[in-house]
Amino acid sequence: MADLLWDDVESLFDPGLMGALPDVVVPGTSVEDWQAVLDLVEGSGWTCRYSEGGAELPVPRAEAVLSRPAGAECPELRVRPTAEVLAIFRFYSAEEIDFDLDLRELQGQDRLDVLCGFLTAIGRRLGKPVVMYGEGGAPGHPLLGFDVERDRVELLPAPLGAAETGAEEGRGPSGRPQPATQPG
Repeated sequence: MADLLWDDVESLFDPGLMGALPDVVVPGTSVEDWQAVLDLVEGSGWTCRYSEGGAELPVPRAEAVLSRPAGAECPELRVRPTAEVLAIFRFYSAEEIDFDLDLRELQGQDRLDVLCGFLTAIGRRLGKPVVMYGEGGAPGHPLLGFDVERDRVELLPAPLGAAETGAEEGRGPSGRPQPATQPG
């Protein structure tokens, strides 16, 4: 049985409402967790492409990527669990694994199932929650995620007291300031 049903979550995958590239976060990580994700990508046979400053390079060890000099351009790893589903990992810090999903590609039950499998694989490998927010943190309200204890991807309720946590101050799920959005 599917973790989520498309009819129940379709609105969360509307690029016009959520932004085309929602944020996915694994909080409380380390260099070792990043390496575990890189090993998972390699071992799963998912297609991937690593680049720094526009130059495509072999995927390095997590320690090398995360120890780049201050001010260096942030590298990215584009992962395709299937040809139709794209995740873009950005190496901002060791303390949080951060990636975007392309909602323009995530349409329908089959692709939702791929996404749930992808989030589950990462969550199981790390033993940590994997949480999706709207693009830019939307602001700080989790939409869905992999629950470690329940071992499945689920819709997430709004956190209690979200208004008091700084979410209204333009901070994303990690507390990082988010770019201001222009009214549509």
